[in-house]
Amino acid sequence: MTEYENAIEIKGVTKRYDDFTLDNISFDVPKGCIMGFIGQNGAGKTTTIRSLLHITDINSGEIRLLGLDHIKDETAIKKRIAVVFDELPFHDMFNARDMARIFEGMYPEWDNSIYTQYLERFQLPAKKKIGQFSKGMKMKLQIACALSHNAELLVMDEATTGLDPVVRDEILHIFQEYLQNGERSVLMSSHITSDLEKIADMVTFIDRGKILLSGCKDDILEKHGILKCDKEKIAEIDAADIVSIRTNNFGAEVMVHDCENASCKYRDCVIDPASLDDIMLYYVYRDKKEWS
Repeated sequence: MTEYENAIEIKGVTKRYDDFTLDNISFDVPKGCIMGFIGQNGAGKTTTIRSLLHITDINSGEIRLLGLDHIKDETAIKKRIAVVFDELPFHDMFNARDMARIFEGMYPEWDNSIYTQYLERFQLPAKKKIGQFSKGMKMKLQIACALSHNAELLVMDEATTGLDPVVRDEILHIFQEYLQNGERSVLMSSHITSDLEKIADMVTFIDRGKILLSGCKDDILEKHGILKCDKEKIAEIDAADIVSIRTNNFGAEVMVHDCENASCKYRDCVIDPASLDDIMLYYVYRDKKEWS
């Protein structure tokens, strides 16, 4: 098996539609890590995932999964990865036992005993038709299937959306278990940034088809902060330090992208930590500079 450093490498990928362009994007997912892929609806997350899975043809650029070319080596790649979509791709007439028979024929490393363990852990009935499953049960079934063939890479597109917090927490815990041998990797696109704050090692933020930030989650959180001041003070803040400014009746909250530098320059202001949610929100409004 070829050794590889990055589970995913996306270099200069462009995909044009009439009303949207995935614009020359590049980022890597190192082996052994969870990459959180964030951005608002329509930002390009699903287009990126569909491109790397070769569901969508790209106009230019290069994509490698597990060290292999995503087009030339597509068959070999798909035996070694697992994908979980926000909508269940299995037919309503099948049951969990039927899925085992289907996947056994598709994946050389399919393990029925692991699959059965997940069904028991998730309390999923083996003989009940999938059409009678709740959304949470359907998602758990997808994850059980995804984790039962020793996949080296798990790709998830909004997989925890619509699930209650208890189920989400259980699933996040399972992903962490899945990564424990250090040889597996996860790319997880999600609107629920609080989930990614819990488990992601790295974060890539896409907006309007462009990558705005990509790197270690803790570094990104550490660098950004929300400076609180009155509206008169805004004029004294260097525009180069500002991501965008949120104003309200009491004053202003300014996102800065270099906390350490800002705390030296603006000693009379309080700078609070920023969450991934905050970072996403302030960058989305970056062209407006001031918003409320």
